[in-house]
Amino acid sequence: MSNQAFDFLVFIGRFQPFHLGHLSVIQAGLQQSRNLIILCGSAHQPRSSRNPWTVSERESMIRSTLTAEDNKRVFIAPLMDMIYNDEAWVRNVQATVNGIVTAQHTTPHRPARVGLIGHDKDQSSYYLNLFPQWGAVSVDNLDQLSATPIREALFNKEGEPAKAIQQSVPPSVHQQLIQFCAGDVYVALQKEFQFIANYRRAWEQAPYPPTFVTVDAVVVQSGHVLMVERRARPGKGLLALPGGFVDQGEKLVDACLRELREETRLKVPVPVLKGSIKSQQVFDDPHRSARGRTITHAFYMELQPDKTLPKVKGGDDARHALWIPLADLDPTQIFEDHYFIIQEMTGL
Repeated sequence: MSNQAFDFLVFIGRFQPFHLGHLSVIQAGLQQSRNLIILCGSAHQPRSSRNPWTVSERESMIRSTLTAEDNKRVFIAPLMDMIYNDEAWVRNVQATVNGIVTAQHTTPHRPARVGLIGHDKDQSSYYLNLFPQWGAVSVDNLDQLSATPIREALFNKEGEPAKAIQQSVPPSVHQQLIQFCAGDVYVALQKEFQFIANYRRAWEQAPYPPTFVTVDAVVVQSGHVLMVERRARPGKGLLALPGGFVDQGEKLVDACLRELREETRLKVPVPVLKGSIKSQQVFDDPHRSARGRTITHAFYMELQPDKTLPKVKGGDDARHALWIPLADLDPTQIFEDHYFIIQEMTGL
């Protein structure tokens, strides 16, 4: 182990699910470093067909493939996405890695040798360029494996869906996925997957891939933000910002106010709402919606502080409307990127 070039190598990924390509990177990392730090991305998000497994479930997958001795050299930590703030994401990576290195580096009088490891022709190669203070190790992608077709096969198959991916994942992970497919969570996610597949199929005959335009209202009063509980798929049961699709011949601001009134029955006059608009911002992450390319225009409205919050009631696509204290927002219960929209527009 004394000939290894690094004290710590950092492997960043989503591991949805953990497959043989990921395992090959870990094996290469353990050969070239005394320790390996694995950061599980897309942490603290609600389950979806794109992010079916929690960080603890993914950690279980990873550790099940390693020996007891190697597990002692591997440190796994959650990494939350910061979709609209790259600097905050980089800071989170640095802080997490530095915390682990400080706690585990035991060689006195010598700074820890830290590097990043990943594939050279995918998202990992982008990560390798973000941290010039660290070294870098590039690893070939084993058989060009990707988690996306693995998930698609898992949710497409009837009967024994895990059989379809048996050749792409380690045996211990395959056993965990068999158990996962037998549970209620899988059933709910498969229904959502099929809903999204049918939604996309309905647009297949369009002359070009559609881009949807939506609006969202970020209404804040007295430290609370107005949200709705979604009545239907996708994201059934999750909290979301009031909003929806823009009608033909409708201005963005008018669409936002219409959706806000339809979904929350907010007891505030339209002129007051318009006068409360403090800012407007576009959110266009390509993966923000599973339904397809969806660009949303969010309007931030700050109502005058009051001891009593305006009455609201769910309507249209919303089962309930409610005021949530900003300090109580839980990203694991919030639809799509709405948590990050709130963060961005409120400056949290």
